[in-house]
Amino acid sequence: MPSLKEIKNRIASVNNTRKITSAMKMVASSKLHHAQVMIENMLPYETMLEHILKRFLAAEAEAHTIFDQPRPVKRVALIVFASNSSLCGGFNANVIKMMTQSIEQYRSLGMENIIIYPIGRKVAEKVTKLGLKAAGDFTALADKPNVAQCIDIAMEVGEKFANGELDRVELIYHHFKSAGSQILTKKQFLPIDIDEELARDHERDLTTTIVTKEAQDYLKHRQRDEQQHEQEEVKPLNDNFIVEPDMETVLTALIPKFAHLMLYTALLDSNASEHAARMVAMQTATDNADELLRELNLQYNKSRQQAITSELLDIVGGTVNN
Repeated sequence: MPSLKEIKNRIASVNNTRKITSAMKMVASSKLHHAQVMIENMLPYETMLEHILKRFLAAEAEAHTIFDQPRPVKRVALIVFASNSSLCGGFNANVIKMMTQSIEQYRSLGMENIIIYPIGRKVAEKVTKLGLKAAGDFTALADKPNVAQCIDIAMEVGEKFANGELDRVELIYHHFKSAGSQILTKKQFLPIDIDEELARDHERDLTTTIVTKEAQDYLKHRQRDEQQHEQEEVKPLNDNFIVEPDMETVLTALIPKFAHLMLYTALLDSNASEHAARMVAMQTATDNADELLRELNLQYNKSRQQAITSELLDIVGGTVNN
């Protein structure tokens, strides 16, 4: 049985660890709020642009470009979003696992025909360890989402796709649904899939950082009621397009904007998911520290009471002998 001093030292150690995890949880919660605001500001534009482009390509029979026509896959690029730091649960491990599964899927093409765009230090380290071809260093982008750098990546990938250097480009990232739910997603970036469900999961809770099950259930029901109310009031968008000045000009303007925004959306989703995962992990660690402290305090009090009882018995025994 450990001594009182050992138990006391362990209690102090757990207390110090709890202070760290609690502080990290608060920092992650603050960063998550800022990430939610960024998504909220961008989301309406992204949703409407996606709707316009895909409905336009689907409605106009002659509205086709090289960017929405599938081709035999010989060269593949994977744009993988992870984080620069750890202590965020299985966030990075899940992304890396899906990346390795995708690599195995395309292994028959030859490893030299698989290019990785590693956004985040964790995935970049894994790419180096596996001996894969990395397209560059995008470590800074994981901490500070930058739309200009996203545009540069999208333009580079688009040029390679147009020149035939790439035949398919895929995104691997966490879709941010709520503070307690992040969905690992693999999405085709190029060629543009116009048959993909337009009403893909745009449902996000961007108003709270609460992760308890009761709060999430309440928010889910409230959000569903609000969406039903909005659908009753909002009229459907008219998909009968008038093209001016010509089809090529319209597509030349729409497709790059959509590609840039799709990449930036994935980056914001991944960034928010990282902070949410870290907040949940640190909250769990803090709760575990609290439980451990209760057990240690109980053990300390029992040992202390046992020591006092033993001393009293020694004193009483000595008095009787005298």
